[in-house]
Amino acid sequence: MPGITREEVAHLARLSRLELQADELDHFAEQLDVIIGAVARVSDVADEDVPPTSHPLPLTNVMRADEVRPSLTPEQALSGAPAQEQQRFKVPQILGEE
Repeated sequence: MPGITREEVAHLARLSRLELQADELDHFAEQLDVIIGAVARVSDVADEDVPPTSHPLPLTNVMRADEVRPSLTPEQALSGAPAQEQQRFKVPQILGEE
């Protein structure tokens, strides 16, 4: 498999709007060649009898059924708040926004 050329790296850099120096083109060409080689090796290992997976172990999400239960009223929830406004907790302004 031919390696990634400087011209291909320069083209990718232009598409990505990156300005690369001449020595960086050579450096990235070597690195991209190694990355593409590693991906190719992974493709060689994957066989027809190996199903695609997102995780090596089977995962099951444990969910409980939603059920309506009594909860606090706004007044009860805000009863211990040092400051409140319009049935909400009032906190100090931190971003300088209105």
